[in-house]
Amino acid sequence: MDNIADKIDRLAKTLGKRTPLEKDYISYENLRSDYESKANAEIRQLQHATKKERIASLHGNADLNPDWRFNTLINDAEDVNEAISIAQSFIAAHDDPHWRNNSSHMMIFYGDYGRGKSHIAGAIAHELIEKYETSVLYRQLSSLLDMRFFSYDFNSKDSVGENFRRLQRDLLNVDLLILDEVCVNETMLKKNAQSWLGNLLRQRLVNHKNCILITNHELPDLEIALGKYCAESINEYDKYKVRFTGPSRREQLAPEAISNTPVHQSAGSGHGTNPNTNHTQQPVQNPSQRPTQSNYTNRPQGGYRPGQDLYK
Repeated sequence: MDNIADKIDRLAKTLGKRTPLEKDYISYENLRSDYESKANAEIRQLQHATKKERIASLHGNADLNPDWRFNTLINDAEDVNEAISIAQSFIAAHDDPHWRNNSSHMMIFYGDYGRGKSHIAGAIAHELIEKYETSVLYRQLSSLLDMRFFSYDFNSKDSVGENFRRLQRDLLNVDLLILDEVCVNETMLKKNAQSWLGNLLRQRLVNHKNCILITNHELPDLEIALGKYCAESINEYDKYKVRFTGPSRREQLAPEAISNTPVHQSAGSGHGTNPNTNHTQQPVQNPSQRPTQSNYTNRPQGGYRPGQDLYK
């Protein structure tokens, strides 16, 4: 039986037309393969562009410092090295769907100021966003509590209440929640703050959502500051605890230095004193005006006192 090429050849001869050459013909299989490869290339390009947009959106919503990366972290101490090792294991565990979807995990970074706790948490978040498109939200606990407090001002003309309700949904639903400065400068959270935070952590636990807590408290002090209900919520998670110790890496506000203020000797003290030097005589204070222990003991007791709980 003649194939389609033979029929076309005979028809061309009958009509007095040029007979098509063999190379002008393209088989159906080759044509289909060519179109499929072009279509797949366009789809891959579109998927890549869409993924970049999703990752950019996740980075924007996470509110992370863009400089918090592993390659910008100063790894010069054992505590930092241990934290990086645990962080890399935590990231790699996301390859396991069972680990990711059937349990809740919490990393607790605690210890001294300026050791890179927030930096490592941010580096973890950046990698999870880029490798697994994990939704992340970074917040300082104190700012959340302030926003929650002002959201109850029903006479307010701004949209603080609506913004907090929207934020509350994000706090519950993101895959990874990073809470920084937990109980900073606090000996104990107010009871309603303890209840709110405890409920938040318990709801995330039920939904198999992960958390990172960052604090300057030692763990026994943190448990007291959070309260029993909140501490029990944390204990339900699979926990990874890393303690940071050592001096702060941040530039000090007032570095130690030798004072440039000249020291003057009083007239007649020591040898080599120039008698022609002018000395300003200090006024003699009346003994009755000098501060005594009773002056401090009897001072007014109102206002802020060191160690006072600011949320009470």
